Amino acid sequence: MTKFRELCGTLALLALLFAPGQLPAADSTFELRNAIAAQRALPRAPQLPRTAFLESRGLAAVQLSPGGDHVAYLREQGESRSLFLLPVAGGKPRVLVASTQAEQLFWSRDGRWLFLRASKSLASVSADGRAGVRVPVGGADRRQAMKVDPSQPAAVLLRERVSIGKRERWRVVRMDVHGKRSLLREDPRWVHDVALDVRGRIVALARFEGDHDALHRVLPDGSLREVLRLAPMERLNLLAAMPDGSLLMEGNPGSGVPADDFRRLLRLTADDKLQTLHEDPRLEADLDEVVLDPRTSMPLVASYRSTAAATYGIGDAQALVAGIAKQFPGRDIAVQPGSGPGAQWLVSERAATLRDPRWHLFDPRTGKHRRILDEATITAHSPRESQLARKLAVSYLASDGLRVHGFVLLPPGVDPARAPLIAQVHGGPINHFRPGFDGVAQFLANRGYVVFQSNFRGSTGHGRAYTFAPNGDYGNGRVQRDIVEGVRWLLARGIGDGDRVGIVGHSFGGYSALLGVTFQPELFKVGVAGAPPTDLGWSMRWLVDAGEQGDLPDRSLRHTLRALSLDATDPAVFARLHAQSPLANAARMRRPLLVMAGGADRTVAIREVTNYVATLKASGWPVTLLVEPGGGHSPLEPIPREAYLFAMETMLQRHLGGPVPEPAGPQLRAYLRENLRAAGPEFRALAKKPTR
Repeated sequence: MTKFRELCGTLALLALLFAPGQLPAADSTFELRNAIAAQRALPRAPQLPRTAFLESRGLAAVQLSPGGDHVAYLREQGESRSLFLLPVAGGKPRVLVASTQAEQLFWSRDGRWLFLRASKSLASVSADGRAGVRVPVGGADRRQAMKVDPSQPAAVLLRERVSIGKRERWRVVRMDVHGKRSLLREDPRWVHDVALDVRGRIVALARFEGDHDALHRVLPDGSLREVLRLAPMERLNLLAAMPDGSLLMEGNPGSGVPADDFRRLLRLTADDKLQTLHEDPRLEADLDEVVLDPRTSMPLVASYRSTAAATYGIGDAQALVAGIAKQFPGRDIAVQPGSGPGAQWLVSERAATLRDPRWHLFDPRTGKHRRILDEATITAHSPRESQLARKLAVSYLASDGLRVHGFVLLPPGVDPARAPLIAQVHGGPINHFRPGFDGVAQFLANRGYVVFQSNFRGSTGHGRAYTFAPNGDYGNGRVQRDIVEGVRWLLARGIGDGDRVGIVGHSFGGYSALLGVTFQPELFKVGVAGAPPTDLGWSMRWLVDAGEQGDLPDRSLRHTLRALSLDATDPAVFARLHAQSPLANAARMRRPLLVMAGGADRTVAIREVTNYVATLKASGWPVTLLVEPGGGHSPLEPIPREAYLFAMETMLQRHLGGPVPEPAGPQLRAYLRENLRAAGPEFRALAKKPTR
């Protein structure tokens, strides 16, 4: 009977793998039932260690050289990383830099140098191992690397602040790999992006104008001519300046046409007419990534990842990219082309069931590929795909008729009608869930929970109008109803046990979790809130005045919040958000709650979190608070990250059922004992110091 069950599950899963991952926009009960049956028929996945669900740190970055002859990659080595160079033609990789704190790498245009970007420095190193220059970034002059200079063999563009008394100006500087600097422009405004012609002259720039963003042509005498004025949440990235005077861009400037609401690939002609070169054929997803030919700067590849991941070739690359996609059915692929007809391409393969991306070299001449960077030491402890939950893109109609997007993860071998259901809410809210691997969601699914991820209205990724659809109703209003109605939509289709529903989230997701257990306690039986704003009006005001956004040179967040009807400097908005806040309604809290936060968070003030917890405790309601000392908005180090998962798992298991958590090791127990600032009944034993 077991073998027959496994065979049925395998056949059903194969049918689903070769079917679209996106369920149709209509109420697709039939397709959803098929997905449920396929997952339920699979063998139950074993309970995996918590550490298996921490995002992979095997490879931090992988980049193909412009000529397609080498693959450079940053590999984790304990507390630092090492830079390796792998020859495409064959042979073993060699170490270029034994130890670096770099998180990203970029090739120079000539393919002879690499730029390594760390949080506090930018360094160059040649492909033969010779060191170039190292310069600090950040600091008082706010130095940042903008992009590799496309007009020079080996140089990078930097943006720097210059203080003149109480005023500030911004410089765009070219720096070559040996540290030689050339000033390209000094501007009184903060410059987002620039485009250079083949002579290395800035011919266009995008900058913040004090109350809006704008795109300008830069005339030969250095003066500016505005060609596009952008509304809040309209964005432009300059990709290339073409020889005919046109500009290649990606973004979402509005033109009154509904399709132009989405991020797309654009061309601004020499006479300043805007043309769409590529957009999502389904007209439901924003452009996520554009890849250019490293030799000609012409666009080759466009990818969309708001619902089902899809990658398309552009122009002559259409058939080639379609052929690559056929070799990886159901996968999210990204392509890095090498220049020239004989150069190989680098292809990354991603999926919701792949913690670690897989890397392949593709030969356009033969249409064949071979896998690289698959050593066991790189992919160690990565779960097998059969042990992870398939992520299904779904959509449902909200009560006011708007179609809302999202995902659901169904644990293999579990009857979803009998399983606890967790609503996982993303942060932002200017953000969205994507089709790829999500460590927290897969961790919960491995414990037997069905996970629902709503890209509620207000999320990005589905066009600008969708982001503005809440009309400011971010309290216990329309946005929260989208999440609640999505949960009820799943329950009505036999997905989830209605008596065992929880809500979890981080940042804005933590705020939503607090709203859920405060205002919808009949639905949500337990809440887990990471770094939650507890009064969104106060939190938004603090963020732009004193928090992470308070001292940014680009202060457009104020205008974005105003456009989203979230301007907390407006007394009416502040009063409305406060009246609907978890803090103002703390007396209504009657559900178990776990709160986690960072002691040095500059996105959500720690005093806002502790004040809320103190208010709950003063009312006599038990609550657990776990604080990472010196931690930022999200935990980054291994023990705090594991503690996050352990605390969440403990809380959900106690109130919704599920497997008993894997015991905490000595380091984790010590961390919890020191940093549980308030311990509810679920954690009192862990908070106690051992007796001698």
